[in-house]
Amino acid sequence: MKKLLLLGCLLLLYCLPVRAQKVYVTKWKSEATHKVYVTEWKSEANVLAYITEWKSEAKPKSGLWYFTEWKSEADIIIYYTEWKSEADLLVFFTQWKSEASWKKDTGKK
Repeated sequence: MKKLLLLGCLLLLYCLPVRAQKVYVTKWKSEATHKVYVTEWKSEANVLAYITEWKSEAKPKSGLWYFTEWKSEADIIIYYTEWKSEADLLVFFTQWKSEASWKKDTGKK
């Protein structure tokens, strides 16, 4: 009976979805959870983001971002702003997966 209960718990944990850093881009500032300014300078960024093709690679606060077409699937909804002063996150998109990181805790998801 204990083995069956343990097996059931493990199966349940295995089937729960992994929470990835899935990103949806919106046209509406009011709909966004984060306002993002893309910077040219790595040194001033809060987030060094690497865009991954695989949803399974993206992890919360890892800097590995998977862009989704569906708002309902996203963990964060971003709006790109032209003004650095308006942004919640300063993002630098890196070419290297190993550089991806959140350099500063923004207090948001």
